[in-house]
Amino acid sequence: MEITGKYRLEGPRDDVWARLFDPDVLRRCIPGCKELTQTAENSFDAKVVLKIGPVSATFAATVEIIDIEAPESCRIIGKGNGGIAGFAKGDCVVRLAQDGDTTILSYSADADIGGKVAALGSRLVQATSKKLADQFFVSFAAGED
Repeated sequence: MEITGKYRLEGPRDDVWARLFDPDVLRRCIPGCKELTQTAENSFDAKVVLKIGPVSATFAATVEIIDIEAPESCRIIGKGNGGIAGFAKGDCVVRLAQDGDTTILSYSADADIGGKVAALGSRLVQATSKKLADQFFVSFAAGED
C-alpha cells in the first residue's frame, strides 16, 4: 500500500529538519505515542496505541533513519507489532525543500500490514494512516515542542 503526502511548514529547512529528528518533539507529536526512546544516533524504539476501525492495540515499533542527506532527504524504515492485532512495516522517503520562508515536506511510503489490521481492508487502513499523518503535522506545525 502506498501513502503519500505534502505539507507546508513554517521556518527554514534546517530548523524543520532538526525538529523532525528531535525525540522530544516526536514524542509529543506522534498520535498515540506512549514511549519513544532513542536507541542509537539514527534509531528509535516506540510504543504507540492505535485504533484502526474496531481494532485497538499497542504497537511496539522500531524505526531506523538511513540514506541521510541533511537537510534535504532521508529514508525511514520501521516495523511494529501489535500482537494479535497484527503487524505493520514500512519504508518512507522524506524530502524537504525550501520555499521562501517556509519548508515543503513531502513523503512517499510503502507499507505492508498483516493480521486483524489487514483484514479491515486497505481503504480503511490507508485513510487512518493519512489521518494520523495529518494529526502529526498539525501538532508539529503548531510548534508543540
